[in-house]
Amino acid sequence: MSSRKGERKRKYVMISAVAEQFDIHPQTLRLYEREGLIRPERSAGNTRLYDDETLRRLEIILTLTRELGVNLAGVEVILNMREQMESMRSEMDQLLDRIRDEMAGRHQGVQPHHALVRIERGALVKRGG
Repeated sequence: MSSRKGERKRKYVMISAVAEQFDIHPQTLRLYEREGLIRPERSAGNTRLYDDETLRRLEIILTLTRELGVNLAGVEVILNMREQMESMRSEMDQLLDRIRDEMAGRHQGVQPHHALVRIERGALVKRGG
């Protein structure tokens, strides 16, 4: 639970508080951990500690299981696909930034070229769907 220099100190919640907050049995949280759906951190005394990212992931899991009736195998597939999409989105954003930077360097002061190359984030996803 060591924090890196420049990293904001994260807030952690213990399993009993998470169980109460989400109206879920602590054993269910342990099951989700055994299945690899959530990965809470551990204290020096081996107590499970849930950060905001893990709580957001838990919310997704509960929505999928409670509201949509997805089984845990399906939840795992959906979460993995979601992670892959986020990774791809990040790669696309980096690529678009590099293209913009390169075009800005090549065509500094040439506005017509910038109008042709202007690509907004998310446009590829919206048009592809």
